[in-house]
Amino acid sequence: MSDVLTLSPSSFLALFNLRSLYLITYGWLLGMSIWVSFFGGTIAFRTLPRHQFGALQHRTFPIYFSMSIVMSSGLLALWARAHPAVYDHIFQPAVADVAQAYALALVLISQAVNYFVIGPLTSKTMFQRHKLEKEEGKAYNDPGVSDAMKALNSRFGALHGVSSLANLSAVFALLFHGLWVGSVGTGI
Repeated sequence: MSDVLTLSPSSFLALFNLRSLYLITYGWLLGMSIWVSFFGGTIAFRTLPRHQFGALQHRTFPIYFSMSIVMSSGLLALWARAHPAVYDHIFQPAVADVAQAYALALVLISQAVNYFVIGPLTSKTMFQRHKLEKEEGKAYNDPGVSDAMKALNSRFGALHGVSSLANLSAVFALLFHGLWVGSVGTGI
């Protein structure tokens, strides 16, 4: 039979520790990533006119990516601090603690690339396309659009695809890490 725990001021204060911080941060990051990737964007896309949707994504994604960078950096730092094997075996991804550090680093790198490189290029291309639509009096997908519009469409599609792939890589890395933490624990 397990011991019955009672709540007291000291037991309440004991809840505020690095393990709790780690789990709350991980849960926040995973939940945010799943929401933004699979639900929020889809709902907005189906609800808003295309130009408004683009403006919303232009404002939302930098916040999402920057929060992902901060949280994944914190998780990676806490993981490495609690698992010295990461430093001793950094080039051995078959070592479980190192594999988890790699997963967190993948999240950090994927979202940093999205924030600093792909996101700004995608937004720039999207706004160029919006401007050209106004100038031509045609939507980007209307028949007979200019060669310039076709080039912007191609560039936007490629950038959007790379951004989506980087983001999905981060989500899958977080899921892998969550399966590990759920099975083995944080070790913090």
